[in-house]
Amino acid sequence: MTAGHQSEPSLPSHTGLEARLASVRGSIAEAARTAGRSVDELTLVVVTKYHPASLVRELAALGVTDVGENRHQEAQAKAAELADLGLTWHFIGQLQSKKARQARRYADVVQSLDRASVVDAFAPTDAEPDPRVLDGFVQVNLTDDPGRGGVAPEDVDALAERVLATGTLRLRGVMAVAPLDEEPRAAFARLRAVSERVRAIEPTATDISAGMSGDHAEAIAEGATHLRIGTAITGKRPDAP
Repeated sequence: MTAGHQSEPSLPSHTGLEARLASVRGSIAEAARTAGRSVDELTLVVVTKYHPASLVRELAALGVTDVGENRHQEAQAKAAELADLGLTWHFIGQLQSKKARQARRYADVVQSLDRASVVDAFAPTDAEPDPRVLDGFVQVNLTDDPGRGGVAPEDVDALAERVLATGTLRLRGVMAVAPLDEEPRAAFARLRAVSERVRAIEPTATDISAGMSGDHAEAIAEGATHLRIGTAITGKRPDAP
């Protein structure tokens, strides 16, 4: 291993990656047992913002199938470089309407549908009358700050209806980030209530994307199906390029 590392000095070292991933998987399994749920109900989305494609390739070798990215340009480049891996790419950052059609070319899932203009950007056009269908989550703002990403809980139903109307987005459910000033489980309980309203509109939209490195156990306890975990697995995030 040492010799191999010396022969390829340009590759970054991801020491400890396997151990961190195993630790998080163990934590997820324990939280699922505590909640009386099967770990098979849960999808781990490893967030690799600012990390190199080489780290994603190592994650894939360790059995990771779902990767999350926050920035369009970075996500586009990594997905192209790693197209041979057959990964499921989740876009989880705020998406500009003008970038939505570009994101459709590499993303399999858009977890940050937070306003009508973004949803409408995925609709068919004269130039793309039969576009690729993506999975989508309505992002819910669980704070009182309108500047935070996500739609207000009282406006979720209307946005969910709009997602269904596109014909090019398959509504999977809801996504949210727990507020910093609130106990995570209480916030995720409110998200669960929003999820139940969405399921009344679309019975197949049963997924809840919630829980990150520090609060995934609380999210699992409140019914999360997708966990977006970064630094607990990837280690310290590099500086922005």
